[in-house]
Amino acid sequence: MKIKLIDERGISVTEAAKALGVARPSLSKLINQRVHLSPEMAVRLEKAFGFPLEAMMQMQTAFDIAEARKKNREIEVQPFQFVGTTSMSQSANREAVR
Repeated sequence: MKIKLIDERGISVTEAAKALGVARPSLSKLINQRVHLSPEMAVRLEKAFGFPLEAMMQMQTAFDIAEARKKNREIEVQPFQFVGTTSMSQSANREAVR
């Protein structure tokens, strides 16, 4: 995001924050990946700089999923044992966990 927002436009983080109506530290945290892109910030970026909101939110979601997958082995949860019949979706859920 920093390259497209700051470097390609030749503006400072301070100037970009002012255009977005946010505090400089807030934008800096986003640019440096210390906070996630919120829907509100995505709207601000779309309005100020023309970045498509949907594309930005899809990228954030893809990033979040990739980060969660990296931690998959650390998350220890046992599949829920259903009493009675086993549906196709329950079987699929068990396979997805493996």
